[in-house]
Amino acid sequence: MKTTKPILVIAACIFLFGCASGAKKENMIYEGEQKAYDKTLNNNVEVTAVTGGKKTSAAFKSEISSEDFSAALKASLSKQGLLSDQGKYQLQVKLSIVDQDLFGADMTVTTHVQYVLTDIETNSVLLDDVIAAPYTATMGDALLGATRLRMANEGSGRKNIEKLLEKLADLNVNEISLIQ
Repeated sequence: MKTTKPILVIAACIFLFGCASGAKKENMIYEGEQKAYDKTLNNNVEVTAVTGGKKTSAAFKSEISSEDFSAALKASLSKQGLLSDQGKYQLQVKLSIVDQDLFGADMTVTTHVQYVLTDIETNSVLLDDVIAAPYTATMGDALLGATRLRMANEGSGRKNIEKLLEKLADLNVNEISLIQ
């Protein structure tokens, strides 16, 4: 009987929290509506660096890796007709902060990502902004805490990319170039 109780507690913890898995790139891709962009951005945005992400250890909490965020960002830019392998505009990305709930029925993650878009011909910075995007995964989304945390990571990453695309859609490249 003395060994049964600890085994039940461990089993309950595994059931409630599970093993951690990292955010999946395919779940961070923005699949929403096609936006209208300044025509000079079309097929002309190169992602040069994505840093700041962390790899997930199965024994610890879910994370967003730089590689998976980069792949999701590139796929999203490609779907919007913006991505280029050697674009006139270079995008550098840094996952600066990923705020995560560790326990609870609802898991909220807020990603803070810095995006710097530079015109390489003029060396002008067209966009330098930190975007914060929260996303909450509920018990209705997944029973296991580790799965909810992964889903919240993915949702926050996807929302962050969506907010970047909105900023790019609002960007008037010619107007910015004239100011600088």
